[in-house]
Amino acid sequence: MKVYQPNELKNIALIGSAGSGKTTLAEAMLYEGGVVNRKGDIDSKNTVSDYHDIEHQQGRSIFSTVLYTEYQNKKLNIIDTPGLDDFVGGVVSSLAVSDAALFLISGHQGVEVGTEIMTRHTNKFNTPVIFAINQLDHEKANYDKAVDDLKLKHGGKAVQVQYPINPGIEFNAVIDVLKMKMYKWGPEGGEPTIEDIPDSEKEKAEELHNALVESAAENDEELMELFFEEGTLNEDQMRAGIKKGLINKDLFPIFCVSAKKDMGVRRLMEFLNNVAPQTSEMPKPKDVEGNEVSIDPEGPASIFIFKTSVEEHLGEVAYFKVMSGKISEGMDMINSRSGNKERLSQLYCVAGNNRTKVDSMVAGDIGATVKLKDTRTNDTLNIKGADWKFPAIQFPAPKYRTAVRPVNQGEEEKLGEILHRFAGEDPTYIIEHSKELKQVIVHGQGEFHLNTMKKQIEAQDKLEIEYITPKIPYRETITKSAQADYRHKKQSGGSGQFGEVHMVIEAYHEGSETPKSYKIDGKEISVTNRGEDTHELPWGGKLVFVNSIVGGSIDAKYLPAILKGIMEKMEEGPLTGSYARDIRIVVYDGKMHPVDSNEISFKIAGMQAFRSAFKNAGPKILEPVYKVEVMVPGDFMGDVMSDLQGRRAMIEGMSSEGGYEKISAKVPLAEMNKYSTSLSSLTSGQAMYTMAFDSYMAVPGDVQDQLLKAYEAEQAEDE
Repeated sequence: MKVYQPNELKNIALIGSAGSGKTTLAEAMLYEGGVVNRKGDIDSKNTVSDYHDIEHQQGRSIFSTVLYTEYQNKKLNIIDTPGLDDFVGGVVSSLAVSDAALFLISGHQGVEVGTEIMTRHTNKFNTPVIFAINQLDHEKANYDKAVDDLKLKHGGKAVQVQYPINPGIEFNAVIDVLKMKMYKWGPEGGEPTIEDIPDSEKEKAEELHNALVESAAENDEELMELFFEEGTLNEDQMRAGIKKGLINKDLFPIFCVSAKKDMGVRRLMEFLNNVAPQTSEMPKPKDVEGNEVSIDPEGPASIFIFKTSVEEHLGEVAYFKVMSGKISEGMDMINSRSGNKERLSQLYCVAGNNRTKVDSMVAGDIGATVKLKDTRTNDTLNIKGADWKFPAIQFPAPKYRTAVRPVNQGEEEKLGEILHRFAGEDPTYIIEHSKELKQVIVHGQGEFHLNTMKKQIEAQDKLEIEYITPKIPYRETITKSAQADYRHKKQSGGSGQFGEVHMVIEAYHEGSETPKSYKIDGKEISVTNRGEDTHELPWGGKLVFVNSIVGGSIDAKYLPAILKGIMEKMEEGPLTGSYARDIRIVVYDGKMHPVDSNEISFKIAGMQAFRSAFKNAGPKILEPVYKVEVMVPGDFMGDVMSDLQGRRAMIEGMSSEGGYEKISAKVPLAEMNKYSTSLSSLTSGQAMYTMAFDSYMAVPGDVQDQLLKAYEAEQAEDE
């Protein structure tokens, strides 16, 4: 294979909702480029893209797949992405290294809620978008509605380059208003005949052609002046204007295809070659320090790892984009994260599970290598002397969680290694070994996402696992002041133990100052602030520890021991064993013994005094609350609202976005268990949601009573 230069490379993310035909289109593009000599299909489980066993079982894309095809002396790197939101990580990582997105819309399903979610991701990366309305051969194909939906979302920026003459089962022709020709196919698709536009279509074609000319001219002042002078633009001028509009996200061209019948695929590839921006035409990437990096084949060699996977017979494969310079087989590079040397022992151009070995690649290209020692997703490798580090890809926050354990005891370590591998391959899996909850928690994008992991572990790794309901990381705090003292005294021959601590505790609020006195149960307690330490707690919130000892009743050397005892009790709160937070503690008096006092005595005295005071200080359980956004078709709005209210949601707002209703709410994490499944059932799979941690809030009284009873029962079982 030739070494393609930056101006001969196009990197395209193939995105769209599940079932829109991305894998089928990718197959046709590789066939048209001669990379495969026959087209596979999903039903036969022989496509180049979906080649993993789990994808064959599910009948859909689970992973993003790196592909390439060669067409008209250019190389198109295509990344076929999953359509289900559960596997959105593949979409995000692909957009991070692509120069344009080819966005498939189902001709019979139209613009779906998943389309809106993916549009957000293209906006995040500022990725130029080309729409292709696929499946126009479907009996229920409705091209006009799909276009109307796109225009509702993008306004006049969504511009038709093609339209079909006969969508439906008989589909075989489109009018191309850039070329001003009709493309017509035989039953087998492939190469079309190119004909003059029929008289019956000339008026419509001319109208859409003029709209495209105007849209192209709007993106360049010189073209606009030329358009005013001449009244039109030639084909090359239109291409230049469309390209500028794409790069600025001011123009979204719309094409027509039937990927299954290979109709319109060649013309679409021709447009990608001629008009879609290449890496060197996009804004220069920046490293973490804000330095621009030129896509220059003569520059220092640097690659960015955007995806890793473990492949049968190959081991771990690292997929990269060449950010600068030229890389060659056998080259030594430095990992900017670890400083370790890595050797590029082999280089591949990848077409799914077909890999073509190459000697070198230059800036702008996408490829793969194997057997790197300590390199993972988001790492940068540089030639010696370069010190770039490219920003890590930011993946969506998880919105589903479950606890996991092996069915057979003793296999916990093996499970841990497997989970670590999964998180490396798909960074939207987050593995949490919770000391607090005494569970291994797996976070993901949805129930299907996590169930897919379970199936893979049991099938590939031969390890039986079970999912169990995860515990909720509650917090404990107080609402009023309380006083307590505790004397620890122990005598058992020889030196004994003695320590007495008097303290006041109160709720801490950010910015509040320590009072000079407290009135508790009719008793006035004056305090003198002799020193105050604020401790940021690892689990959130603060502990403020105030030394108010006067007259030497407790030696200053014992204060750290008192604090240690308090901290230990805060790690296992008195109410439910949850972490305590946001408390001010004032130690104002106590007693020592000249012989028997020691650190352990004051640690125990501090712990017990805190425990006693906590229970009298209006203790309250806090629960994690998440900000939830639901995108739902208007027909299901009422059902979704009712369901959220049944989950103790606080509805914050409602708005319309992209033809969908958006509900913003705050919902307790305890009520979000299996929400993705419930939402899918309520809306026939037409709604999507995101969730992110917001804050801790007090639980209602009835919920607190339930939690206290459950904890008491649990403690009784353990005794």
